[in-house]
Amino acid sequence: MRHRRDNSSQPLRRHDHARVTVVLEGGSSRAAYGGGMVAELEARDLLTTVDAVYGASAGALNGAWLICGRARANLHGWWAPESMNATIRPSNALRRKPVVDTDVIVYDLYENVTPMGFEEILASDVEYHPIATDAASGDAVDLAPMIHDKASLQDALRATARLPALGGAPVEIDGRRFIDGGIAENIPVETALAQGATHVLVLRTKAPSLDLSPDKAVEKRLVARWMSRHAPGASAAWTRRNLRKQELEHLMSHDDRVTQVAPPADVARISVVGRAQDVQRRAVEDGQRIMAETLDAAGL
Repeated sequence: MRHRRDNSSQPLRRHDHARVTVVLEGGSSRAAYGGGMVAELEARDLLTTVDAVYGASAGALNGAWLICGRARANLHGWWAPESMNATIRPSNALRRKPVVDTDVIVYDLYENVTPMGFEEILASDVEYHPIATDAASGDAVDLAPMIHDKASLQDALRATARLPALGGAPVEIDGRRFIDGGIAENIPVETALAQGATHVLVLRTKAPSLDLSPDKAVEKRLVARWMSRHAPGASAAWTRRNLRKQELEHLMSHDDRVTQVAPPADVARISVVGRAQDVQRRAVEDGQRIMAETLDAAGL
């Protein structure tokens, strides 16, 4: 168990009646910005004041790194060719294999290349809440109650980042099937607030915006076909995901409990399957810099 400097802010034993949470946005390769941000939080030992960490998709993976205390040691995983090329393989589409393979991430990379602290996460007194989308209903589901051991934690990590069409079949947990949490709640701030959060630090992977992103025609057809076959109950959630993101943007910009840290609008645009080493590394460095400037301004 981690040593905490101030018992008044010790998770689960607070005297200030606050519930402080970190919420991490997804974004696949774009989550390199979030990777840099959590590394800076770790460097300043600020997890000691946090009660819970929520994340969807790649945001949940960054959240896991934050809780286990290995974010800085494994930052290179966001740009190193041995990591990115194993994780993202566009040529796999021709072989009808996952282009973004979360099984490889969890069972290979997180064991042998950039070791994830599974046992540290399970033992932590900071709650871990990865969010996934129920393939039968399209609802956002907090997988925390389904995590009991290393194997179930690995399943949760696989499920939260299981991209439709690109990531393979839904992940089954306790008889239910799940796909990427970003479909239902890409920034799980509503879940955090519903579970009693009084202070929410949201780590963004793109600048806040109410603009809707237009669907690409090919992507739209590909995902619609995949959803109808593998997750028909979540098709409606996929169709309205941009409106859902707009709702979350409005909530985060108006709720006094929420503080956002985000890259500026003019940083490099990174696609879902981006893996350019220089771009990814710069995104990590930008994330570290942005978080450092924010914390310095707050006197932390």
